Amino acid sequence: MPPSSPSESDPRATWIGATAILMWATLALMTKLSGSIPPFQLTAMSFAIAFCIGGVLWVRLGGSVLRHLKLPWQVWLLGIVGLFGYHFFYFMALRHAPAVEASLIAYLWPLLIVVFSALLPQETLRIHHIIGALLGFAGAGILVTGGQRFALNLDYGLGYLAALVCALTWSSYSVLSRQFGAIPTPAVGGFCGVTAILAGLCHLLFEQTVVPQGIEWAAILGLGLGPVGLAFFTWDYGVKRGNIQLLGVLSYGAPLLSTLLLIACGLAPASVAVGLACLLIVCGALIAVR
Repeated sequence: MPPSSPSESDPRATWIGATAILMWATLALMTKLSGSIPPFQLTAMSFAIAFCIGGVLWVRLGGSVLRHLKLPWQVWLLGIVGLFGYHFFYFMALRHAPAVEASLIAYLWPLLIVVFSALLPQETLRIHHIIGALLGFAGAGILVTGGQRFALNLDYGLGYLAALVCALTWSSYSVLSRQFGAIPTPAVGGFCGVTAILAGLCHLLFEQTVVPQGIEWAAILGLGLGPVGLAFFTWDYGVKRGNIQLLGVLSYGAPLLSTLLLIACGLAPASVAVGLACLLIVCGALIAVR
């Protein structure tokens, strides 16, 4: 099946894609509630639930499950590298570099989406998109660093490189997905299934298994249904049919909303840095939707 790109952005699709950002805002809280479950184990369990979401969509569409999995090899490669690659390099970045620096570098992906989108047919990158994305990145930087001094240490070069690859992976996946607009969104379920398998293998190689207890099971279910599940389906729909530059800028709302949610739950303190980050991210979004 040849690549296909929508001729114009659908506002409804943009806001459907934005629901993924709202779901990603709950990621930190649910991950915290998941306790000491190792990252790859948590990823495997969450994506297994996401695969079930795809299965439900396939049943509703009717026909053989295999029919929904018969996709061009380029689509499979893009989906697997996008979903599994992002999480693999993110965890490698955290393993080989301090969390603050690694997280900030990894969070270049919304800015890169805005920049890379200019390479798409019938897309135009305007100055207000760039300004909005830069303000959003500045706000995210304040959130991640807590307003403190930020300094790169070359001793953590491998971790920084992994974080940069992480950002490039997700931004490239998001932008290139638009080139395959003819591929139905339920196909994401297949990518989630393979990601669950690969994450499970990484868990066996790098981690010790931890059996979830009590509320940890609820947190895993919540992750699989929301930020590590349905969010990937709505994001796919949004980047294929919506305003991809706007979605890139709005993505900087995820760390802000995540922080505000942690504060509301008493798991993080309110601060001047959070207020300043809020101002920058909101201003960036307003400029981007000018």
